[in-house]
Amino acid sequence: MPGHFEPLPGGGAAVALDDVEISIIRSLAVQLLELIGPGPAEDAPDDPLAELFAEGPSEPPTDPVLRRLFPDAYSDPRQQPATAQEAEERRASSAEFRRFTENDLRARKREDALAMIRSLDALTSAGDGGAVLKLSAEESRQWLGALNDLRLAIGSRLEIGDDDDGDLLYRLPDEDPRKPMVMAYLWLGGLQETLVSTLLT
Repeated sequence: MPGHFEPLPGGGAAVALDDVEISIIRSLAVQLLELIGPGPAEDAPDDPLAELFAEGPSEPPTDPVLRRLFPDAYSDPRQQPATAQEAEERRASSAEFRRFTENDLRARKREDALAMIRSLDALTSAGDGGAVLKLSAEESRQWLGALNDLRLAIGSRLEIGDDDDGDLLYRLPDEDPRKPMVMAYLWLGGLQETLVSTLLT
């Protein structure tokens, strides 16, 4: 079990983590929460309908990590619009879609990261420098979402594209300042892959 998730009877997943791994994942999840920011109605009056009808932003974020986490819905960088009118129609459609969906997407990403932090905080150390994290099926899905977001965030900061070769990342020299983040990116990828496998069994 060390280093990878395994299925639990009745659903869910478990993984053995040492104290350093727990600290790294928790720290990254806290940073992700800070990046995503507070909910749209957290400063609003106590009106249960305020957040339900709050409109989100219509423009994409300026931060490249947030742009990766909250991409435009109707833009495909591999397919250029044929005309200026088509480009404007795509931009307008993306803005409209973002306005009505980004708040919900942010809320879900916040909940996933919070679930990750809470489950790590609830771990009881086994006294040998680590513990076994046991997740329910729902917690497993939230962890999967949070792991994906963490990898997208780190990959964006490292300017890793979808087609980049993992072997090139492994071969970075130890003195490269990106090496610790690359190792975290690859390690989280391994956790994510084994968690996906447990959810498919």
